[in-house]
Amino acid sequence: MTLDLVNSQNFEKIIDGKNVKLFTLTNANGFTAQITNFGGRVVSLWAPDADGNFDDVVLGYDNLESYMNPPSEVYLGALIGRYGNRIAEGRFELNGNEFKGAINNGPNHLHGGLKGFSHVVWDAKLLNDSQLQLRYVSKDGEEGYPGNLSVTVVYSLTENNALEIKYTATTDKATHVNLTNHSYFNLKGAGSGTITDHLLQLNANRYLPTDETAIPLGDPESVENSPFDFRELKAIGQNINDDNKQLEMARGYDHTFVFSNPNQKEIAAYAIDPSSKRTLTVFTNEPGAQFYTGNWVTGCGTGKQNKTYLNKDAFCIETQHFPNSPNSKTYPSTLLNPGEEYYSFCSYQFGIKK
Repeated sequence: MTLDLVNSQNFEKIIDGKNVKLFTLTNANGFTAQITNFGGRVVSLWAPDADGNFDDVVLGYDNLESYMNPPSEVYLGALIGRYGNRIAEGRFELNGNEFKGAINNGPNHLHGGLKGFSHVVWDAKLLNDSQLQLRYVSKDGEEGYPGNLSVTVVYSLTENNALEIKYTATTDKATHVNLTNHSYFNLKGAGSGTITDHLLQLNANRYLPTDETAIPLGDPESVENSPFDFRELKAIGQNINDDNKQLEMARGYDHTFVFSNPNQKEIAAYAIDPSSKRTLTVFTNEPGAQFYTGNWVTGCGTGKQNKTYLNKDAFCIETQHFPNSPNSKTYPSTLLNPGEEYYSFCSYQFGIKK
């Protein structure tokens, strides 16, 4: 078996005095991931189909420069932090002090700010052939957040063909933390066309409607009798063009779904590509996930193997806490205090539909 892996030499560079590299992980089954310590980004992920053929199932670039200066920043494969998703007007109050982050998405703060964890160089250590440890210290005041935050992320390939991501963090001042991964999946293979024919099931009875700037309007609403009902397996595109204000504003799905049983041993999401028979099963301890249908991918430039990516050519399931939680008293808290440890878990497990 020969995989058309990305050339690691295309990622060798010194940025901010640190060496950027591309690391290749593999398991005994040939399941393979390539990850760069620039933004902790998943560059490629090779999974088998029903006939044993391997395809790269995540969108990405084959060179570092494209990640550093993309035509349009859509965070392909990136680790997102200090706060994944949006904070309204970039403001939150903590212990009587107001903190203000960069406004980089309409009137709001998105994915940690202008640089964020997606554009820093992480300290990397290969633990073994199938595990990569990344570490980063976000300084007090970085992107407007309080506290020196020490973050460790471990990517692992398991023997049952899962990409597991474990996040831990500690701080010396109270701060807000919401980490996630922004990989874009196409189970047919990256650049192989639309994902609207993929089938999806989400273990979510509720979702968060938003305003025109993608900030939640308030408490979660029931998915029943709406295009947001994925409790039973259905095509992603079945209702994506319905006459629905939420879908129209987002140009598709770009909403937080509230998991009914946030437990890393319970299935949170399940997707199938009918053509390749590849499946993706997501496990997490997070209370929700942003389900996003790649509505703004067009214009992000030429991807791997000179393929062009278009809107709705991939989907994301970004396991996380809710948008704008620092300004909500009813959402699960994202507050991390000194002496506590932040812990988040996500597993993207690949299989074959029998």
